Amino acid sequence: MEFNLEEMGQKAKKAAFELAQLPTSKKNEVLKQLAQALLEHETAILTANKADLVQAKQGGRPQKFTDRLTLNRDRIVAMAEGLKQVASLPDPIGRVDQGWINHAGLQISKRRVSLGVVGMIYEARPNVTVDAFGLCFKSGNAVILRGGKEALQTNIALTKVLRQGLEQTGINPDAVQLITDTSHELANRFMQMTAYLDVLIPRGSARLIQTVVKNAKVPVIETGAGNCHVYIHQDADLKMAQDIVVNAKCQRPSVCNAAETLLVHKDSADKMLPHLAKALAKYHVELRGDDRACQILGPGCKKAQPEDWDTEYNDYIMTVGVVDSLDQAIKHINQHSTHHSEAIVTNDYQASQRFLNEIDSACVYVNASTRFTDGFEFGFGAEIGIATQKLHARGPMGLNELTTFKYVILGNGQIRK
Repeated sequence: MEFNLEEMGQKAKKAAFELAQLPTSKKNEVLKQLAQALLEHETAILTANKADLVQAKQGGRPQKFTDRLTLNRDRIVAMAEGLKQVASLPDPIGRVDQGWINHAGLQISKRRVSLGVVGMIYEARPNVTVDAFGLCFKSGNAVILRGGKEALQTNIALTKVLRQGLEQTGINPDAVQLITDTSHELANRFMQMTAYLDVLIPRGSARLIQTVVKNAKVPVIETGAGNCHVYIHQDADLKMAQDIVVNAKCQRPSVCNAAETLLVHKDSADKMLPHLAKALAKYHVELRGDDRACQILGPGCKKAQPEDWDTEYNDYIMTVGVVDSLDQAIKHINQHSTHHSEAIVTNDYQASQRFLNEIDSACVYVNASTRFTDGFEFGFGAEIGIATQKLHARGPMGLNELTTFKYVILGNGQIRK
């Protein structure tokens, strides 16, 4: 049977119109009830996830892939908490960003409104199903989800809980719909649904994102792969540098805000690199360095190939380079980065400000781990993605980034002369 995308689009348009009229109090009440529903249906969700994991492991998927796919009680609790946090946030819909009276006496205001229907294409990340729904719902948008085939059973279970919860609270369940046909042919059709989708957001590997960017006819908000960097300046505190590097690389290496490249100033490399390598070795991190890094670290560091500097590993692998100056570090990062998240460790205020001003990435840190680039950590409740482009949205995308605006003009009979 052919999957009816047309019908799904029509239902989403209808649901989006209804959602745009919902009062904030109702949206918040529904989100809290759905958070509770996720906890109550934990067993069914984990059973579905286990089936997906069995299939993924039988298919030889690597550990970094199954880590993103895996759900457990803590992760379900985190998803539920995300919905509660979204409920607690200010509602952007109806907010007036600006207001003025023009020369003709017209009262003009710039008012926040929902985008309409959001399409999501993502891989084996079940948390995206709930995060995307929660943010879209609070911002008055309907969402159509197309997850990866490896997470299909989990996504079906999660969407079922959400749709049942919506129905029980008197809300159109078509506010969230899941495409269960995971074929590439249908995905291509989905990307071209200009009559129904107002925006398309891909989330996943660089390959997935570029496929969507190249093939979509619907406007795309590009969320980026994360080739993130940590630069250790010559005056950096050793313990701080060690803590930040280990956290940025090892706390959860399979995610896009994990650091992939370590750069160290030449004046501190002899002191810093052996300590950093020893700390990373506890997590069995494979180091791939330039000539100077390999000379300092010896057999514990492999020779980096040209492509390593542009690779998002999502694994316990890290490239290491020694740079002559802050200028060289900034140049290297801007050349090889995916413009996601970069960090400097330094006690030099001027160096930190130059780094902040000259690094062309969505999130730039001084003396902190790149792992904080996350909608939940930023106080957005959740995120629908981390945009690395510059138009409409950049960085972790929360409620405000899922809205647009319209101008509302009040007059008393004015005509233009």
